[in-house]
Amino acid sequence: MKVHQIPEIIPYLEFSMEFQSNKLIYQKEYTKRQQIIYLLIHHLHDTEGWGYRKISQWLNQSGIKTYRGKNWFTSSVISVLKRKHERDLINEQIRNQHFPSKVSKFEVNYYVFD
Repeated sequence: MKVHQIPEIIPYLEFSMEFQSNKLIYQKEYTKRQQIIYLLIHHLHDTEGWGYRKISQWLNQSGIKTYRGKNWFTSSVISVLKRKHERDLINEQIRNQHFPSKVSKFEVNYYVFD
């Protein structure tokens, strides 16, 4: 005697999601020393009104060396401010850009198992 089995029907919900991000590339954080040097140069230039040459001379007279242990030049002071500004722009305009997530329409489909 054959027994007929009723097929089992299982509903499932189907959809897709799409995400986009610019935060997948590692960005090395500034060291404490780099942060302090930047804040010092920024303060001397913007708040105190010092020129780049005066800042480089003061850093050298104070015994503060560059990241590579060298003396400061006008160009190295400018470079610290420029690099920080460029990095902030990249963070603001590219890395922190928001992309909305996209979700497709939900569909109910059925699997049939015999």
